Amino acid sequence: MSPETKIWIAVLGVGATAVVTRCSFLLFGERLVLPESVERALRLAPAAALAATLAPSVIIMDDGALGAVENPRFAAAIVAAIVMWASRQMLWSMAAGLAAYTAVRLLA
Repeated sequence: MSPETKIWIAVLGVGATAVVTRCSFLLFGERLVLPESVERALRLAPAAALAATLAPSVIIMDDGALGAVENPRFAAAIVAAIVMWASRQMLWSMAAGLAAYTAVRLLA
């Protein structure tokens, strides 16, 4: 099998998977009842995806070395997490994290 054929099979497979998963809610509607534990887990999925996306940039330095303490993004993430925990306001958390990141970058 040629590499181009493998790529097309992968593209079509990913596309079909996306269509089926998105259409399943339209097809099944309210007939499909998820267990409470699954619904609880699905409510946490966006936060988990955000954490998985941001964690490498917070923990890994620009040169690829591990060094969270020296990374200004680490300080910003800690400040943003503390403000989010204390205030439960996303806007304040983002503003505090941005301010901390700017302050650490300017002072370094």
